[in-house]
Amino acid sequence: MRMTRLSVATVVAAALAFAGAASAAAVTPPAGLDVATFAGGCFWSMEFAFDKLPGVKETTSGFMGGRTEHPSYAAVSLGNTGHAESVQVTYDPKVVSYDKLVDYYWHHVDLLDGGGQFCDRGDQYRLVIFARTPEQKRVAVQSKAALDASHRFSSPVAVGIQDAGPFTPAEAYHQDFHTKNPAYYNRYRVGCGRDARLKEIWGSEADAATH
Repeated sequence: MRMTRLSVATVVAAALAFAGAASAAAVTPPAGLDVATFAGGCFWSMEFAFDKLPGVKETTSGFMGGRTEHPSYAAVSLGNTGHAESVQVTYDPKVVSYDKLVDYYWHHVDLLDGGGQFCDRGDQYRLVIFARTPEQKRVAVQSKAALDASHRFSSPVAVGIQDAGPFTPAEAYHQDFHTKNPAYYNRYRVGCGRDARLKEIWGSEADAATH
């Protein structure tokens, strides 16, 4: 499915001028809100998931964790920039806590797969929780440790926890892709086997998490 997504990007990019999006090493969220960043494979699907969570005000698809400035989707898709497809989540901590965001994240990724996510393979689809503050890092580390200590899974949780760095928003046609192109997105999601795999991992808990 990665090649399918790249071909779509190439076609759309020919019709859209991309002037480049600004990266921000230090995010200043709007007053009363906070920001979290997660890499969970396809950023279309991460947006789809977090957009449904009460308390989330905005989601932005983009890239984090790489070696180059202002990466494009085409460059990241080749797997040579070090970036991971990520979603930046702006949320109201009075409505949803960071702890809840992390727990929600676990239920929307194949947390045991360190080689990519579902049909999307490669380092650019790796799993990472990018912590913006020491408190976010503490919460993420403790949550991951608790999952491993529960012995619920036959293998360790394959999710990295790193300090957040510069975040580059993806090109405009990637933002809110699931709402702009619902038929295409649904075909991609089913074909990629995301929901089927989440059901294998989480059982009945996946039903509430994916719908």
